[in-house]
Amino acid sequence: METLRYRSIWISDVHLGTRACKAEYLIDFLRHTESKQLYLVGDMIDFWALKGGWYWPAGHQQVIQTVMDKAARGTEVVFVPGNHDEVFRDHIGRLFGGVRVEKDAIHETADGRRLLVLHGDEFDQVVQCSPWLAHLGSWIYDVLLYANRWVNWFRRQLGFPYWSLAAYLKHMTKGAVNFISNFEQAVVHEARKRNVDGVVCGHIHRATIEDYDGVLYCNDGDWVESCTALVEHHDGRLAVIHWADESVYLLQETETEESETCTLSSSATPGPRKSTVWSTPSPVPATSSSNSVIR
Repeated sequence: METLRYRSIWISDVHLGTRACKAEYLIDFLRHTESKQLYLVGDMIDFWALKGGWYWPAGHQQVIQTVMDKAARGTEVVFVPGNHDEVFRDHIGRLFGGVRVEKDAIHETADGRRLLVLHGDEFDQVVQCSPWLAHLGSWIYDVLLYANRWVNWFRRQLGFPYWSLAAYLKHMTKGAVNFISNFEQAVVHEARKRNVDGVVCGHIHRATIEDYDGVLYCNDGDWVESCTALVEHHDGRLAVIHWADESVYLLQETETEESETCTLSSSATPGPRKSTVWSTPSPVPATSSSNSVIR
């Protein structure tokens, strides 16, 4: 099995315990990647949804087990809880299966930049000031995701590609656009207050890397719509990966590099080379208008 090796990986907003969670894609991503550090940036488990009815298929438990297996093999796993799994905020500093729970974290990249890691719900005025409205918004979002499945079923019958209703409404609604802009600016302001070079967060399900007057804003996206992660290369470069869209290309690129290495080695030590065949689930295209620019 081909492996993509990074220095650090950030994922968030998996929402285990909901039908919208793309657990199979996350398991595939985790199995094909290795890193020195793995940050779980909140809303890994959706306790809001679980209160309304238990939903925990085997794939969701497998996500938890895969993360714990990585911790057992030496990966430093840090969990920064979000608003949907805020129950873990009562356990800051504790270890669960090798996973350390922290309120937030400071990550230093290979090129010396200091990044604040937090979920971001503390900068969401709706969550902070109107919890009932936040729950209502979460319910409406779940309804949109459900409607999205039917919309795309009809689109498939007509031969049209995947299209995200939720993402479309977010980008077309002025209120949503203003909310995202205000959120990003508030998070960047916090980064400046803490005298760091940038921030990594989740919460709003919009993967991107942007520069705000010298402060780097990174959002690792989600695993209910876009299946995205933020990664740090060994030289400190940061990038957003859309796993559903880019996994085959990335793994083929890795296989080609390893094949060239094996070819050079085989000239000195002849012998058969075993090729690895990898299959991916049918793609769920990324829906975020994220910038996967490497910085």
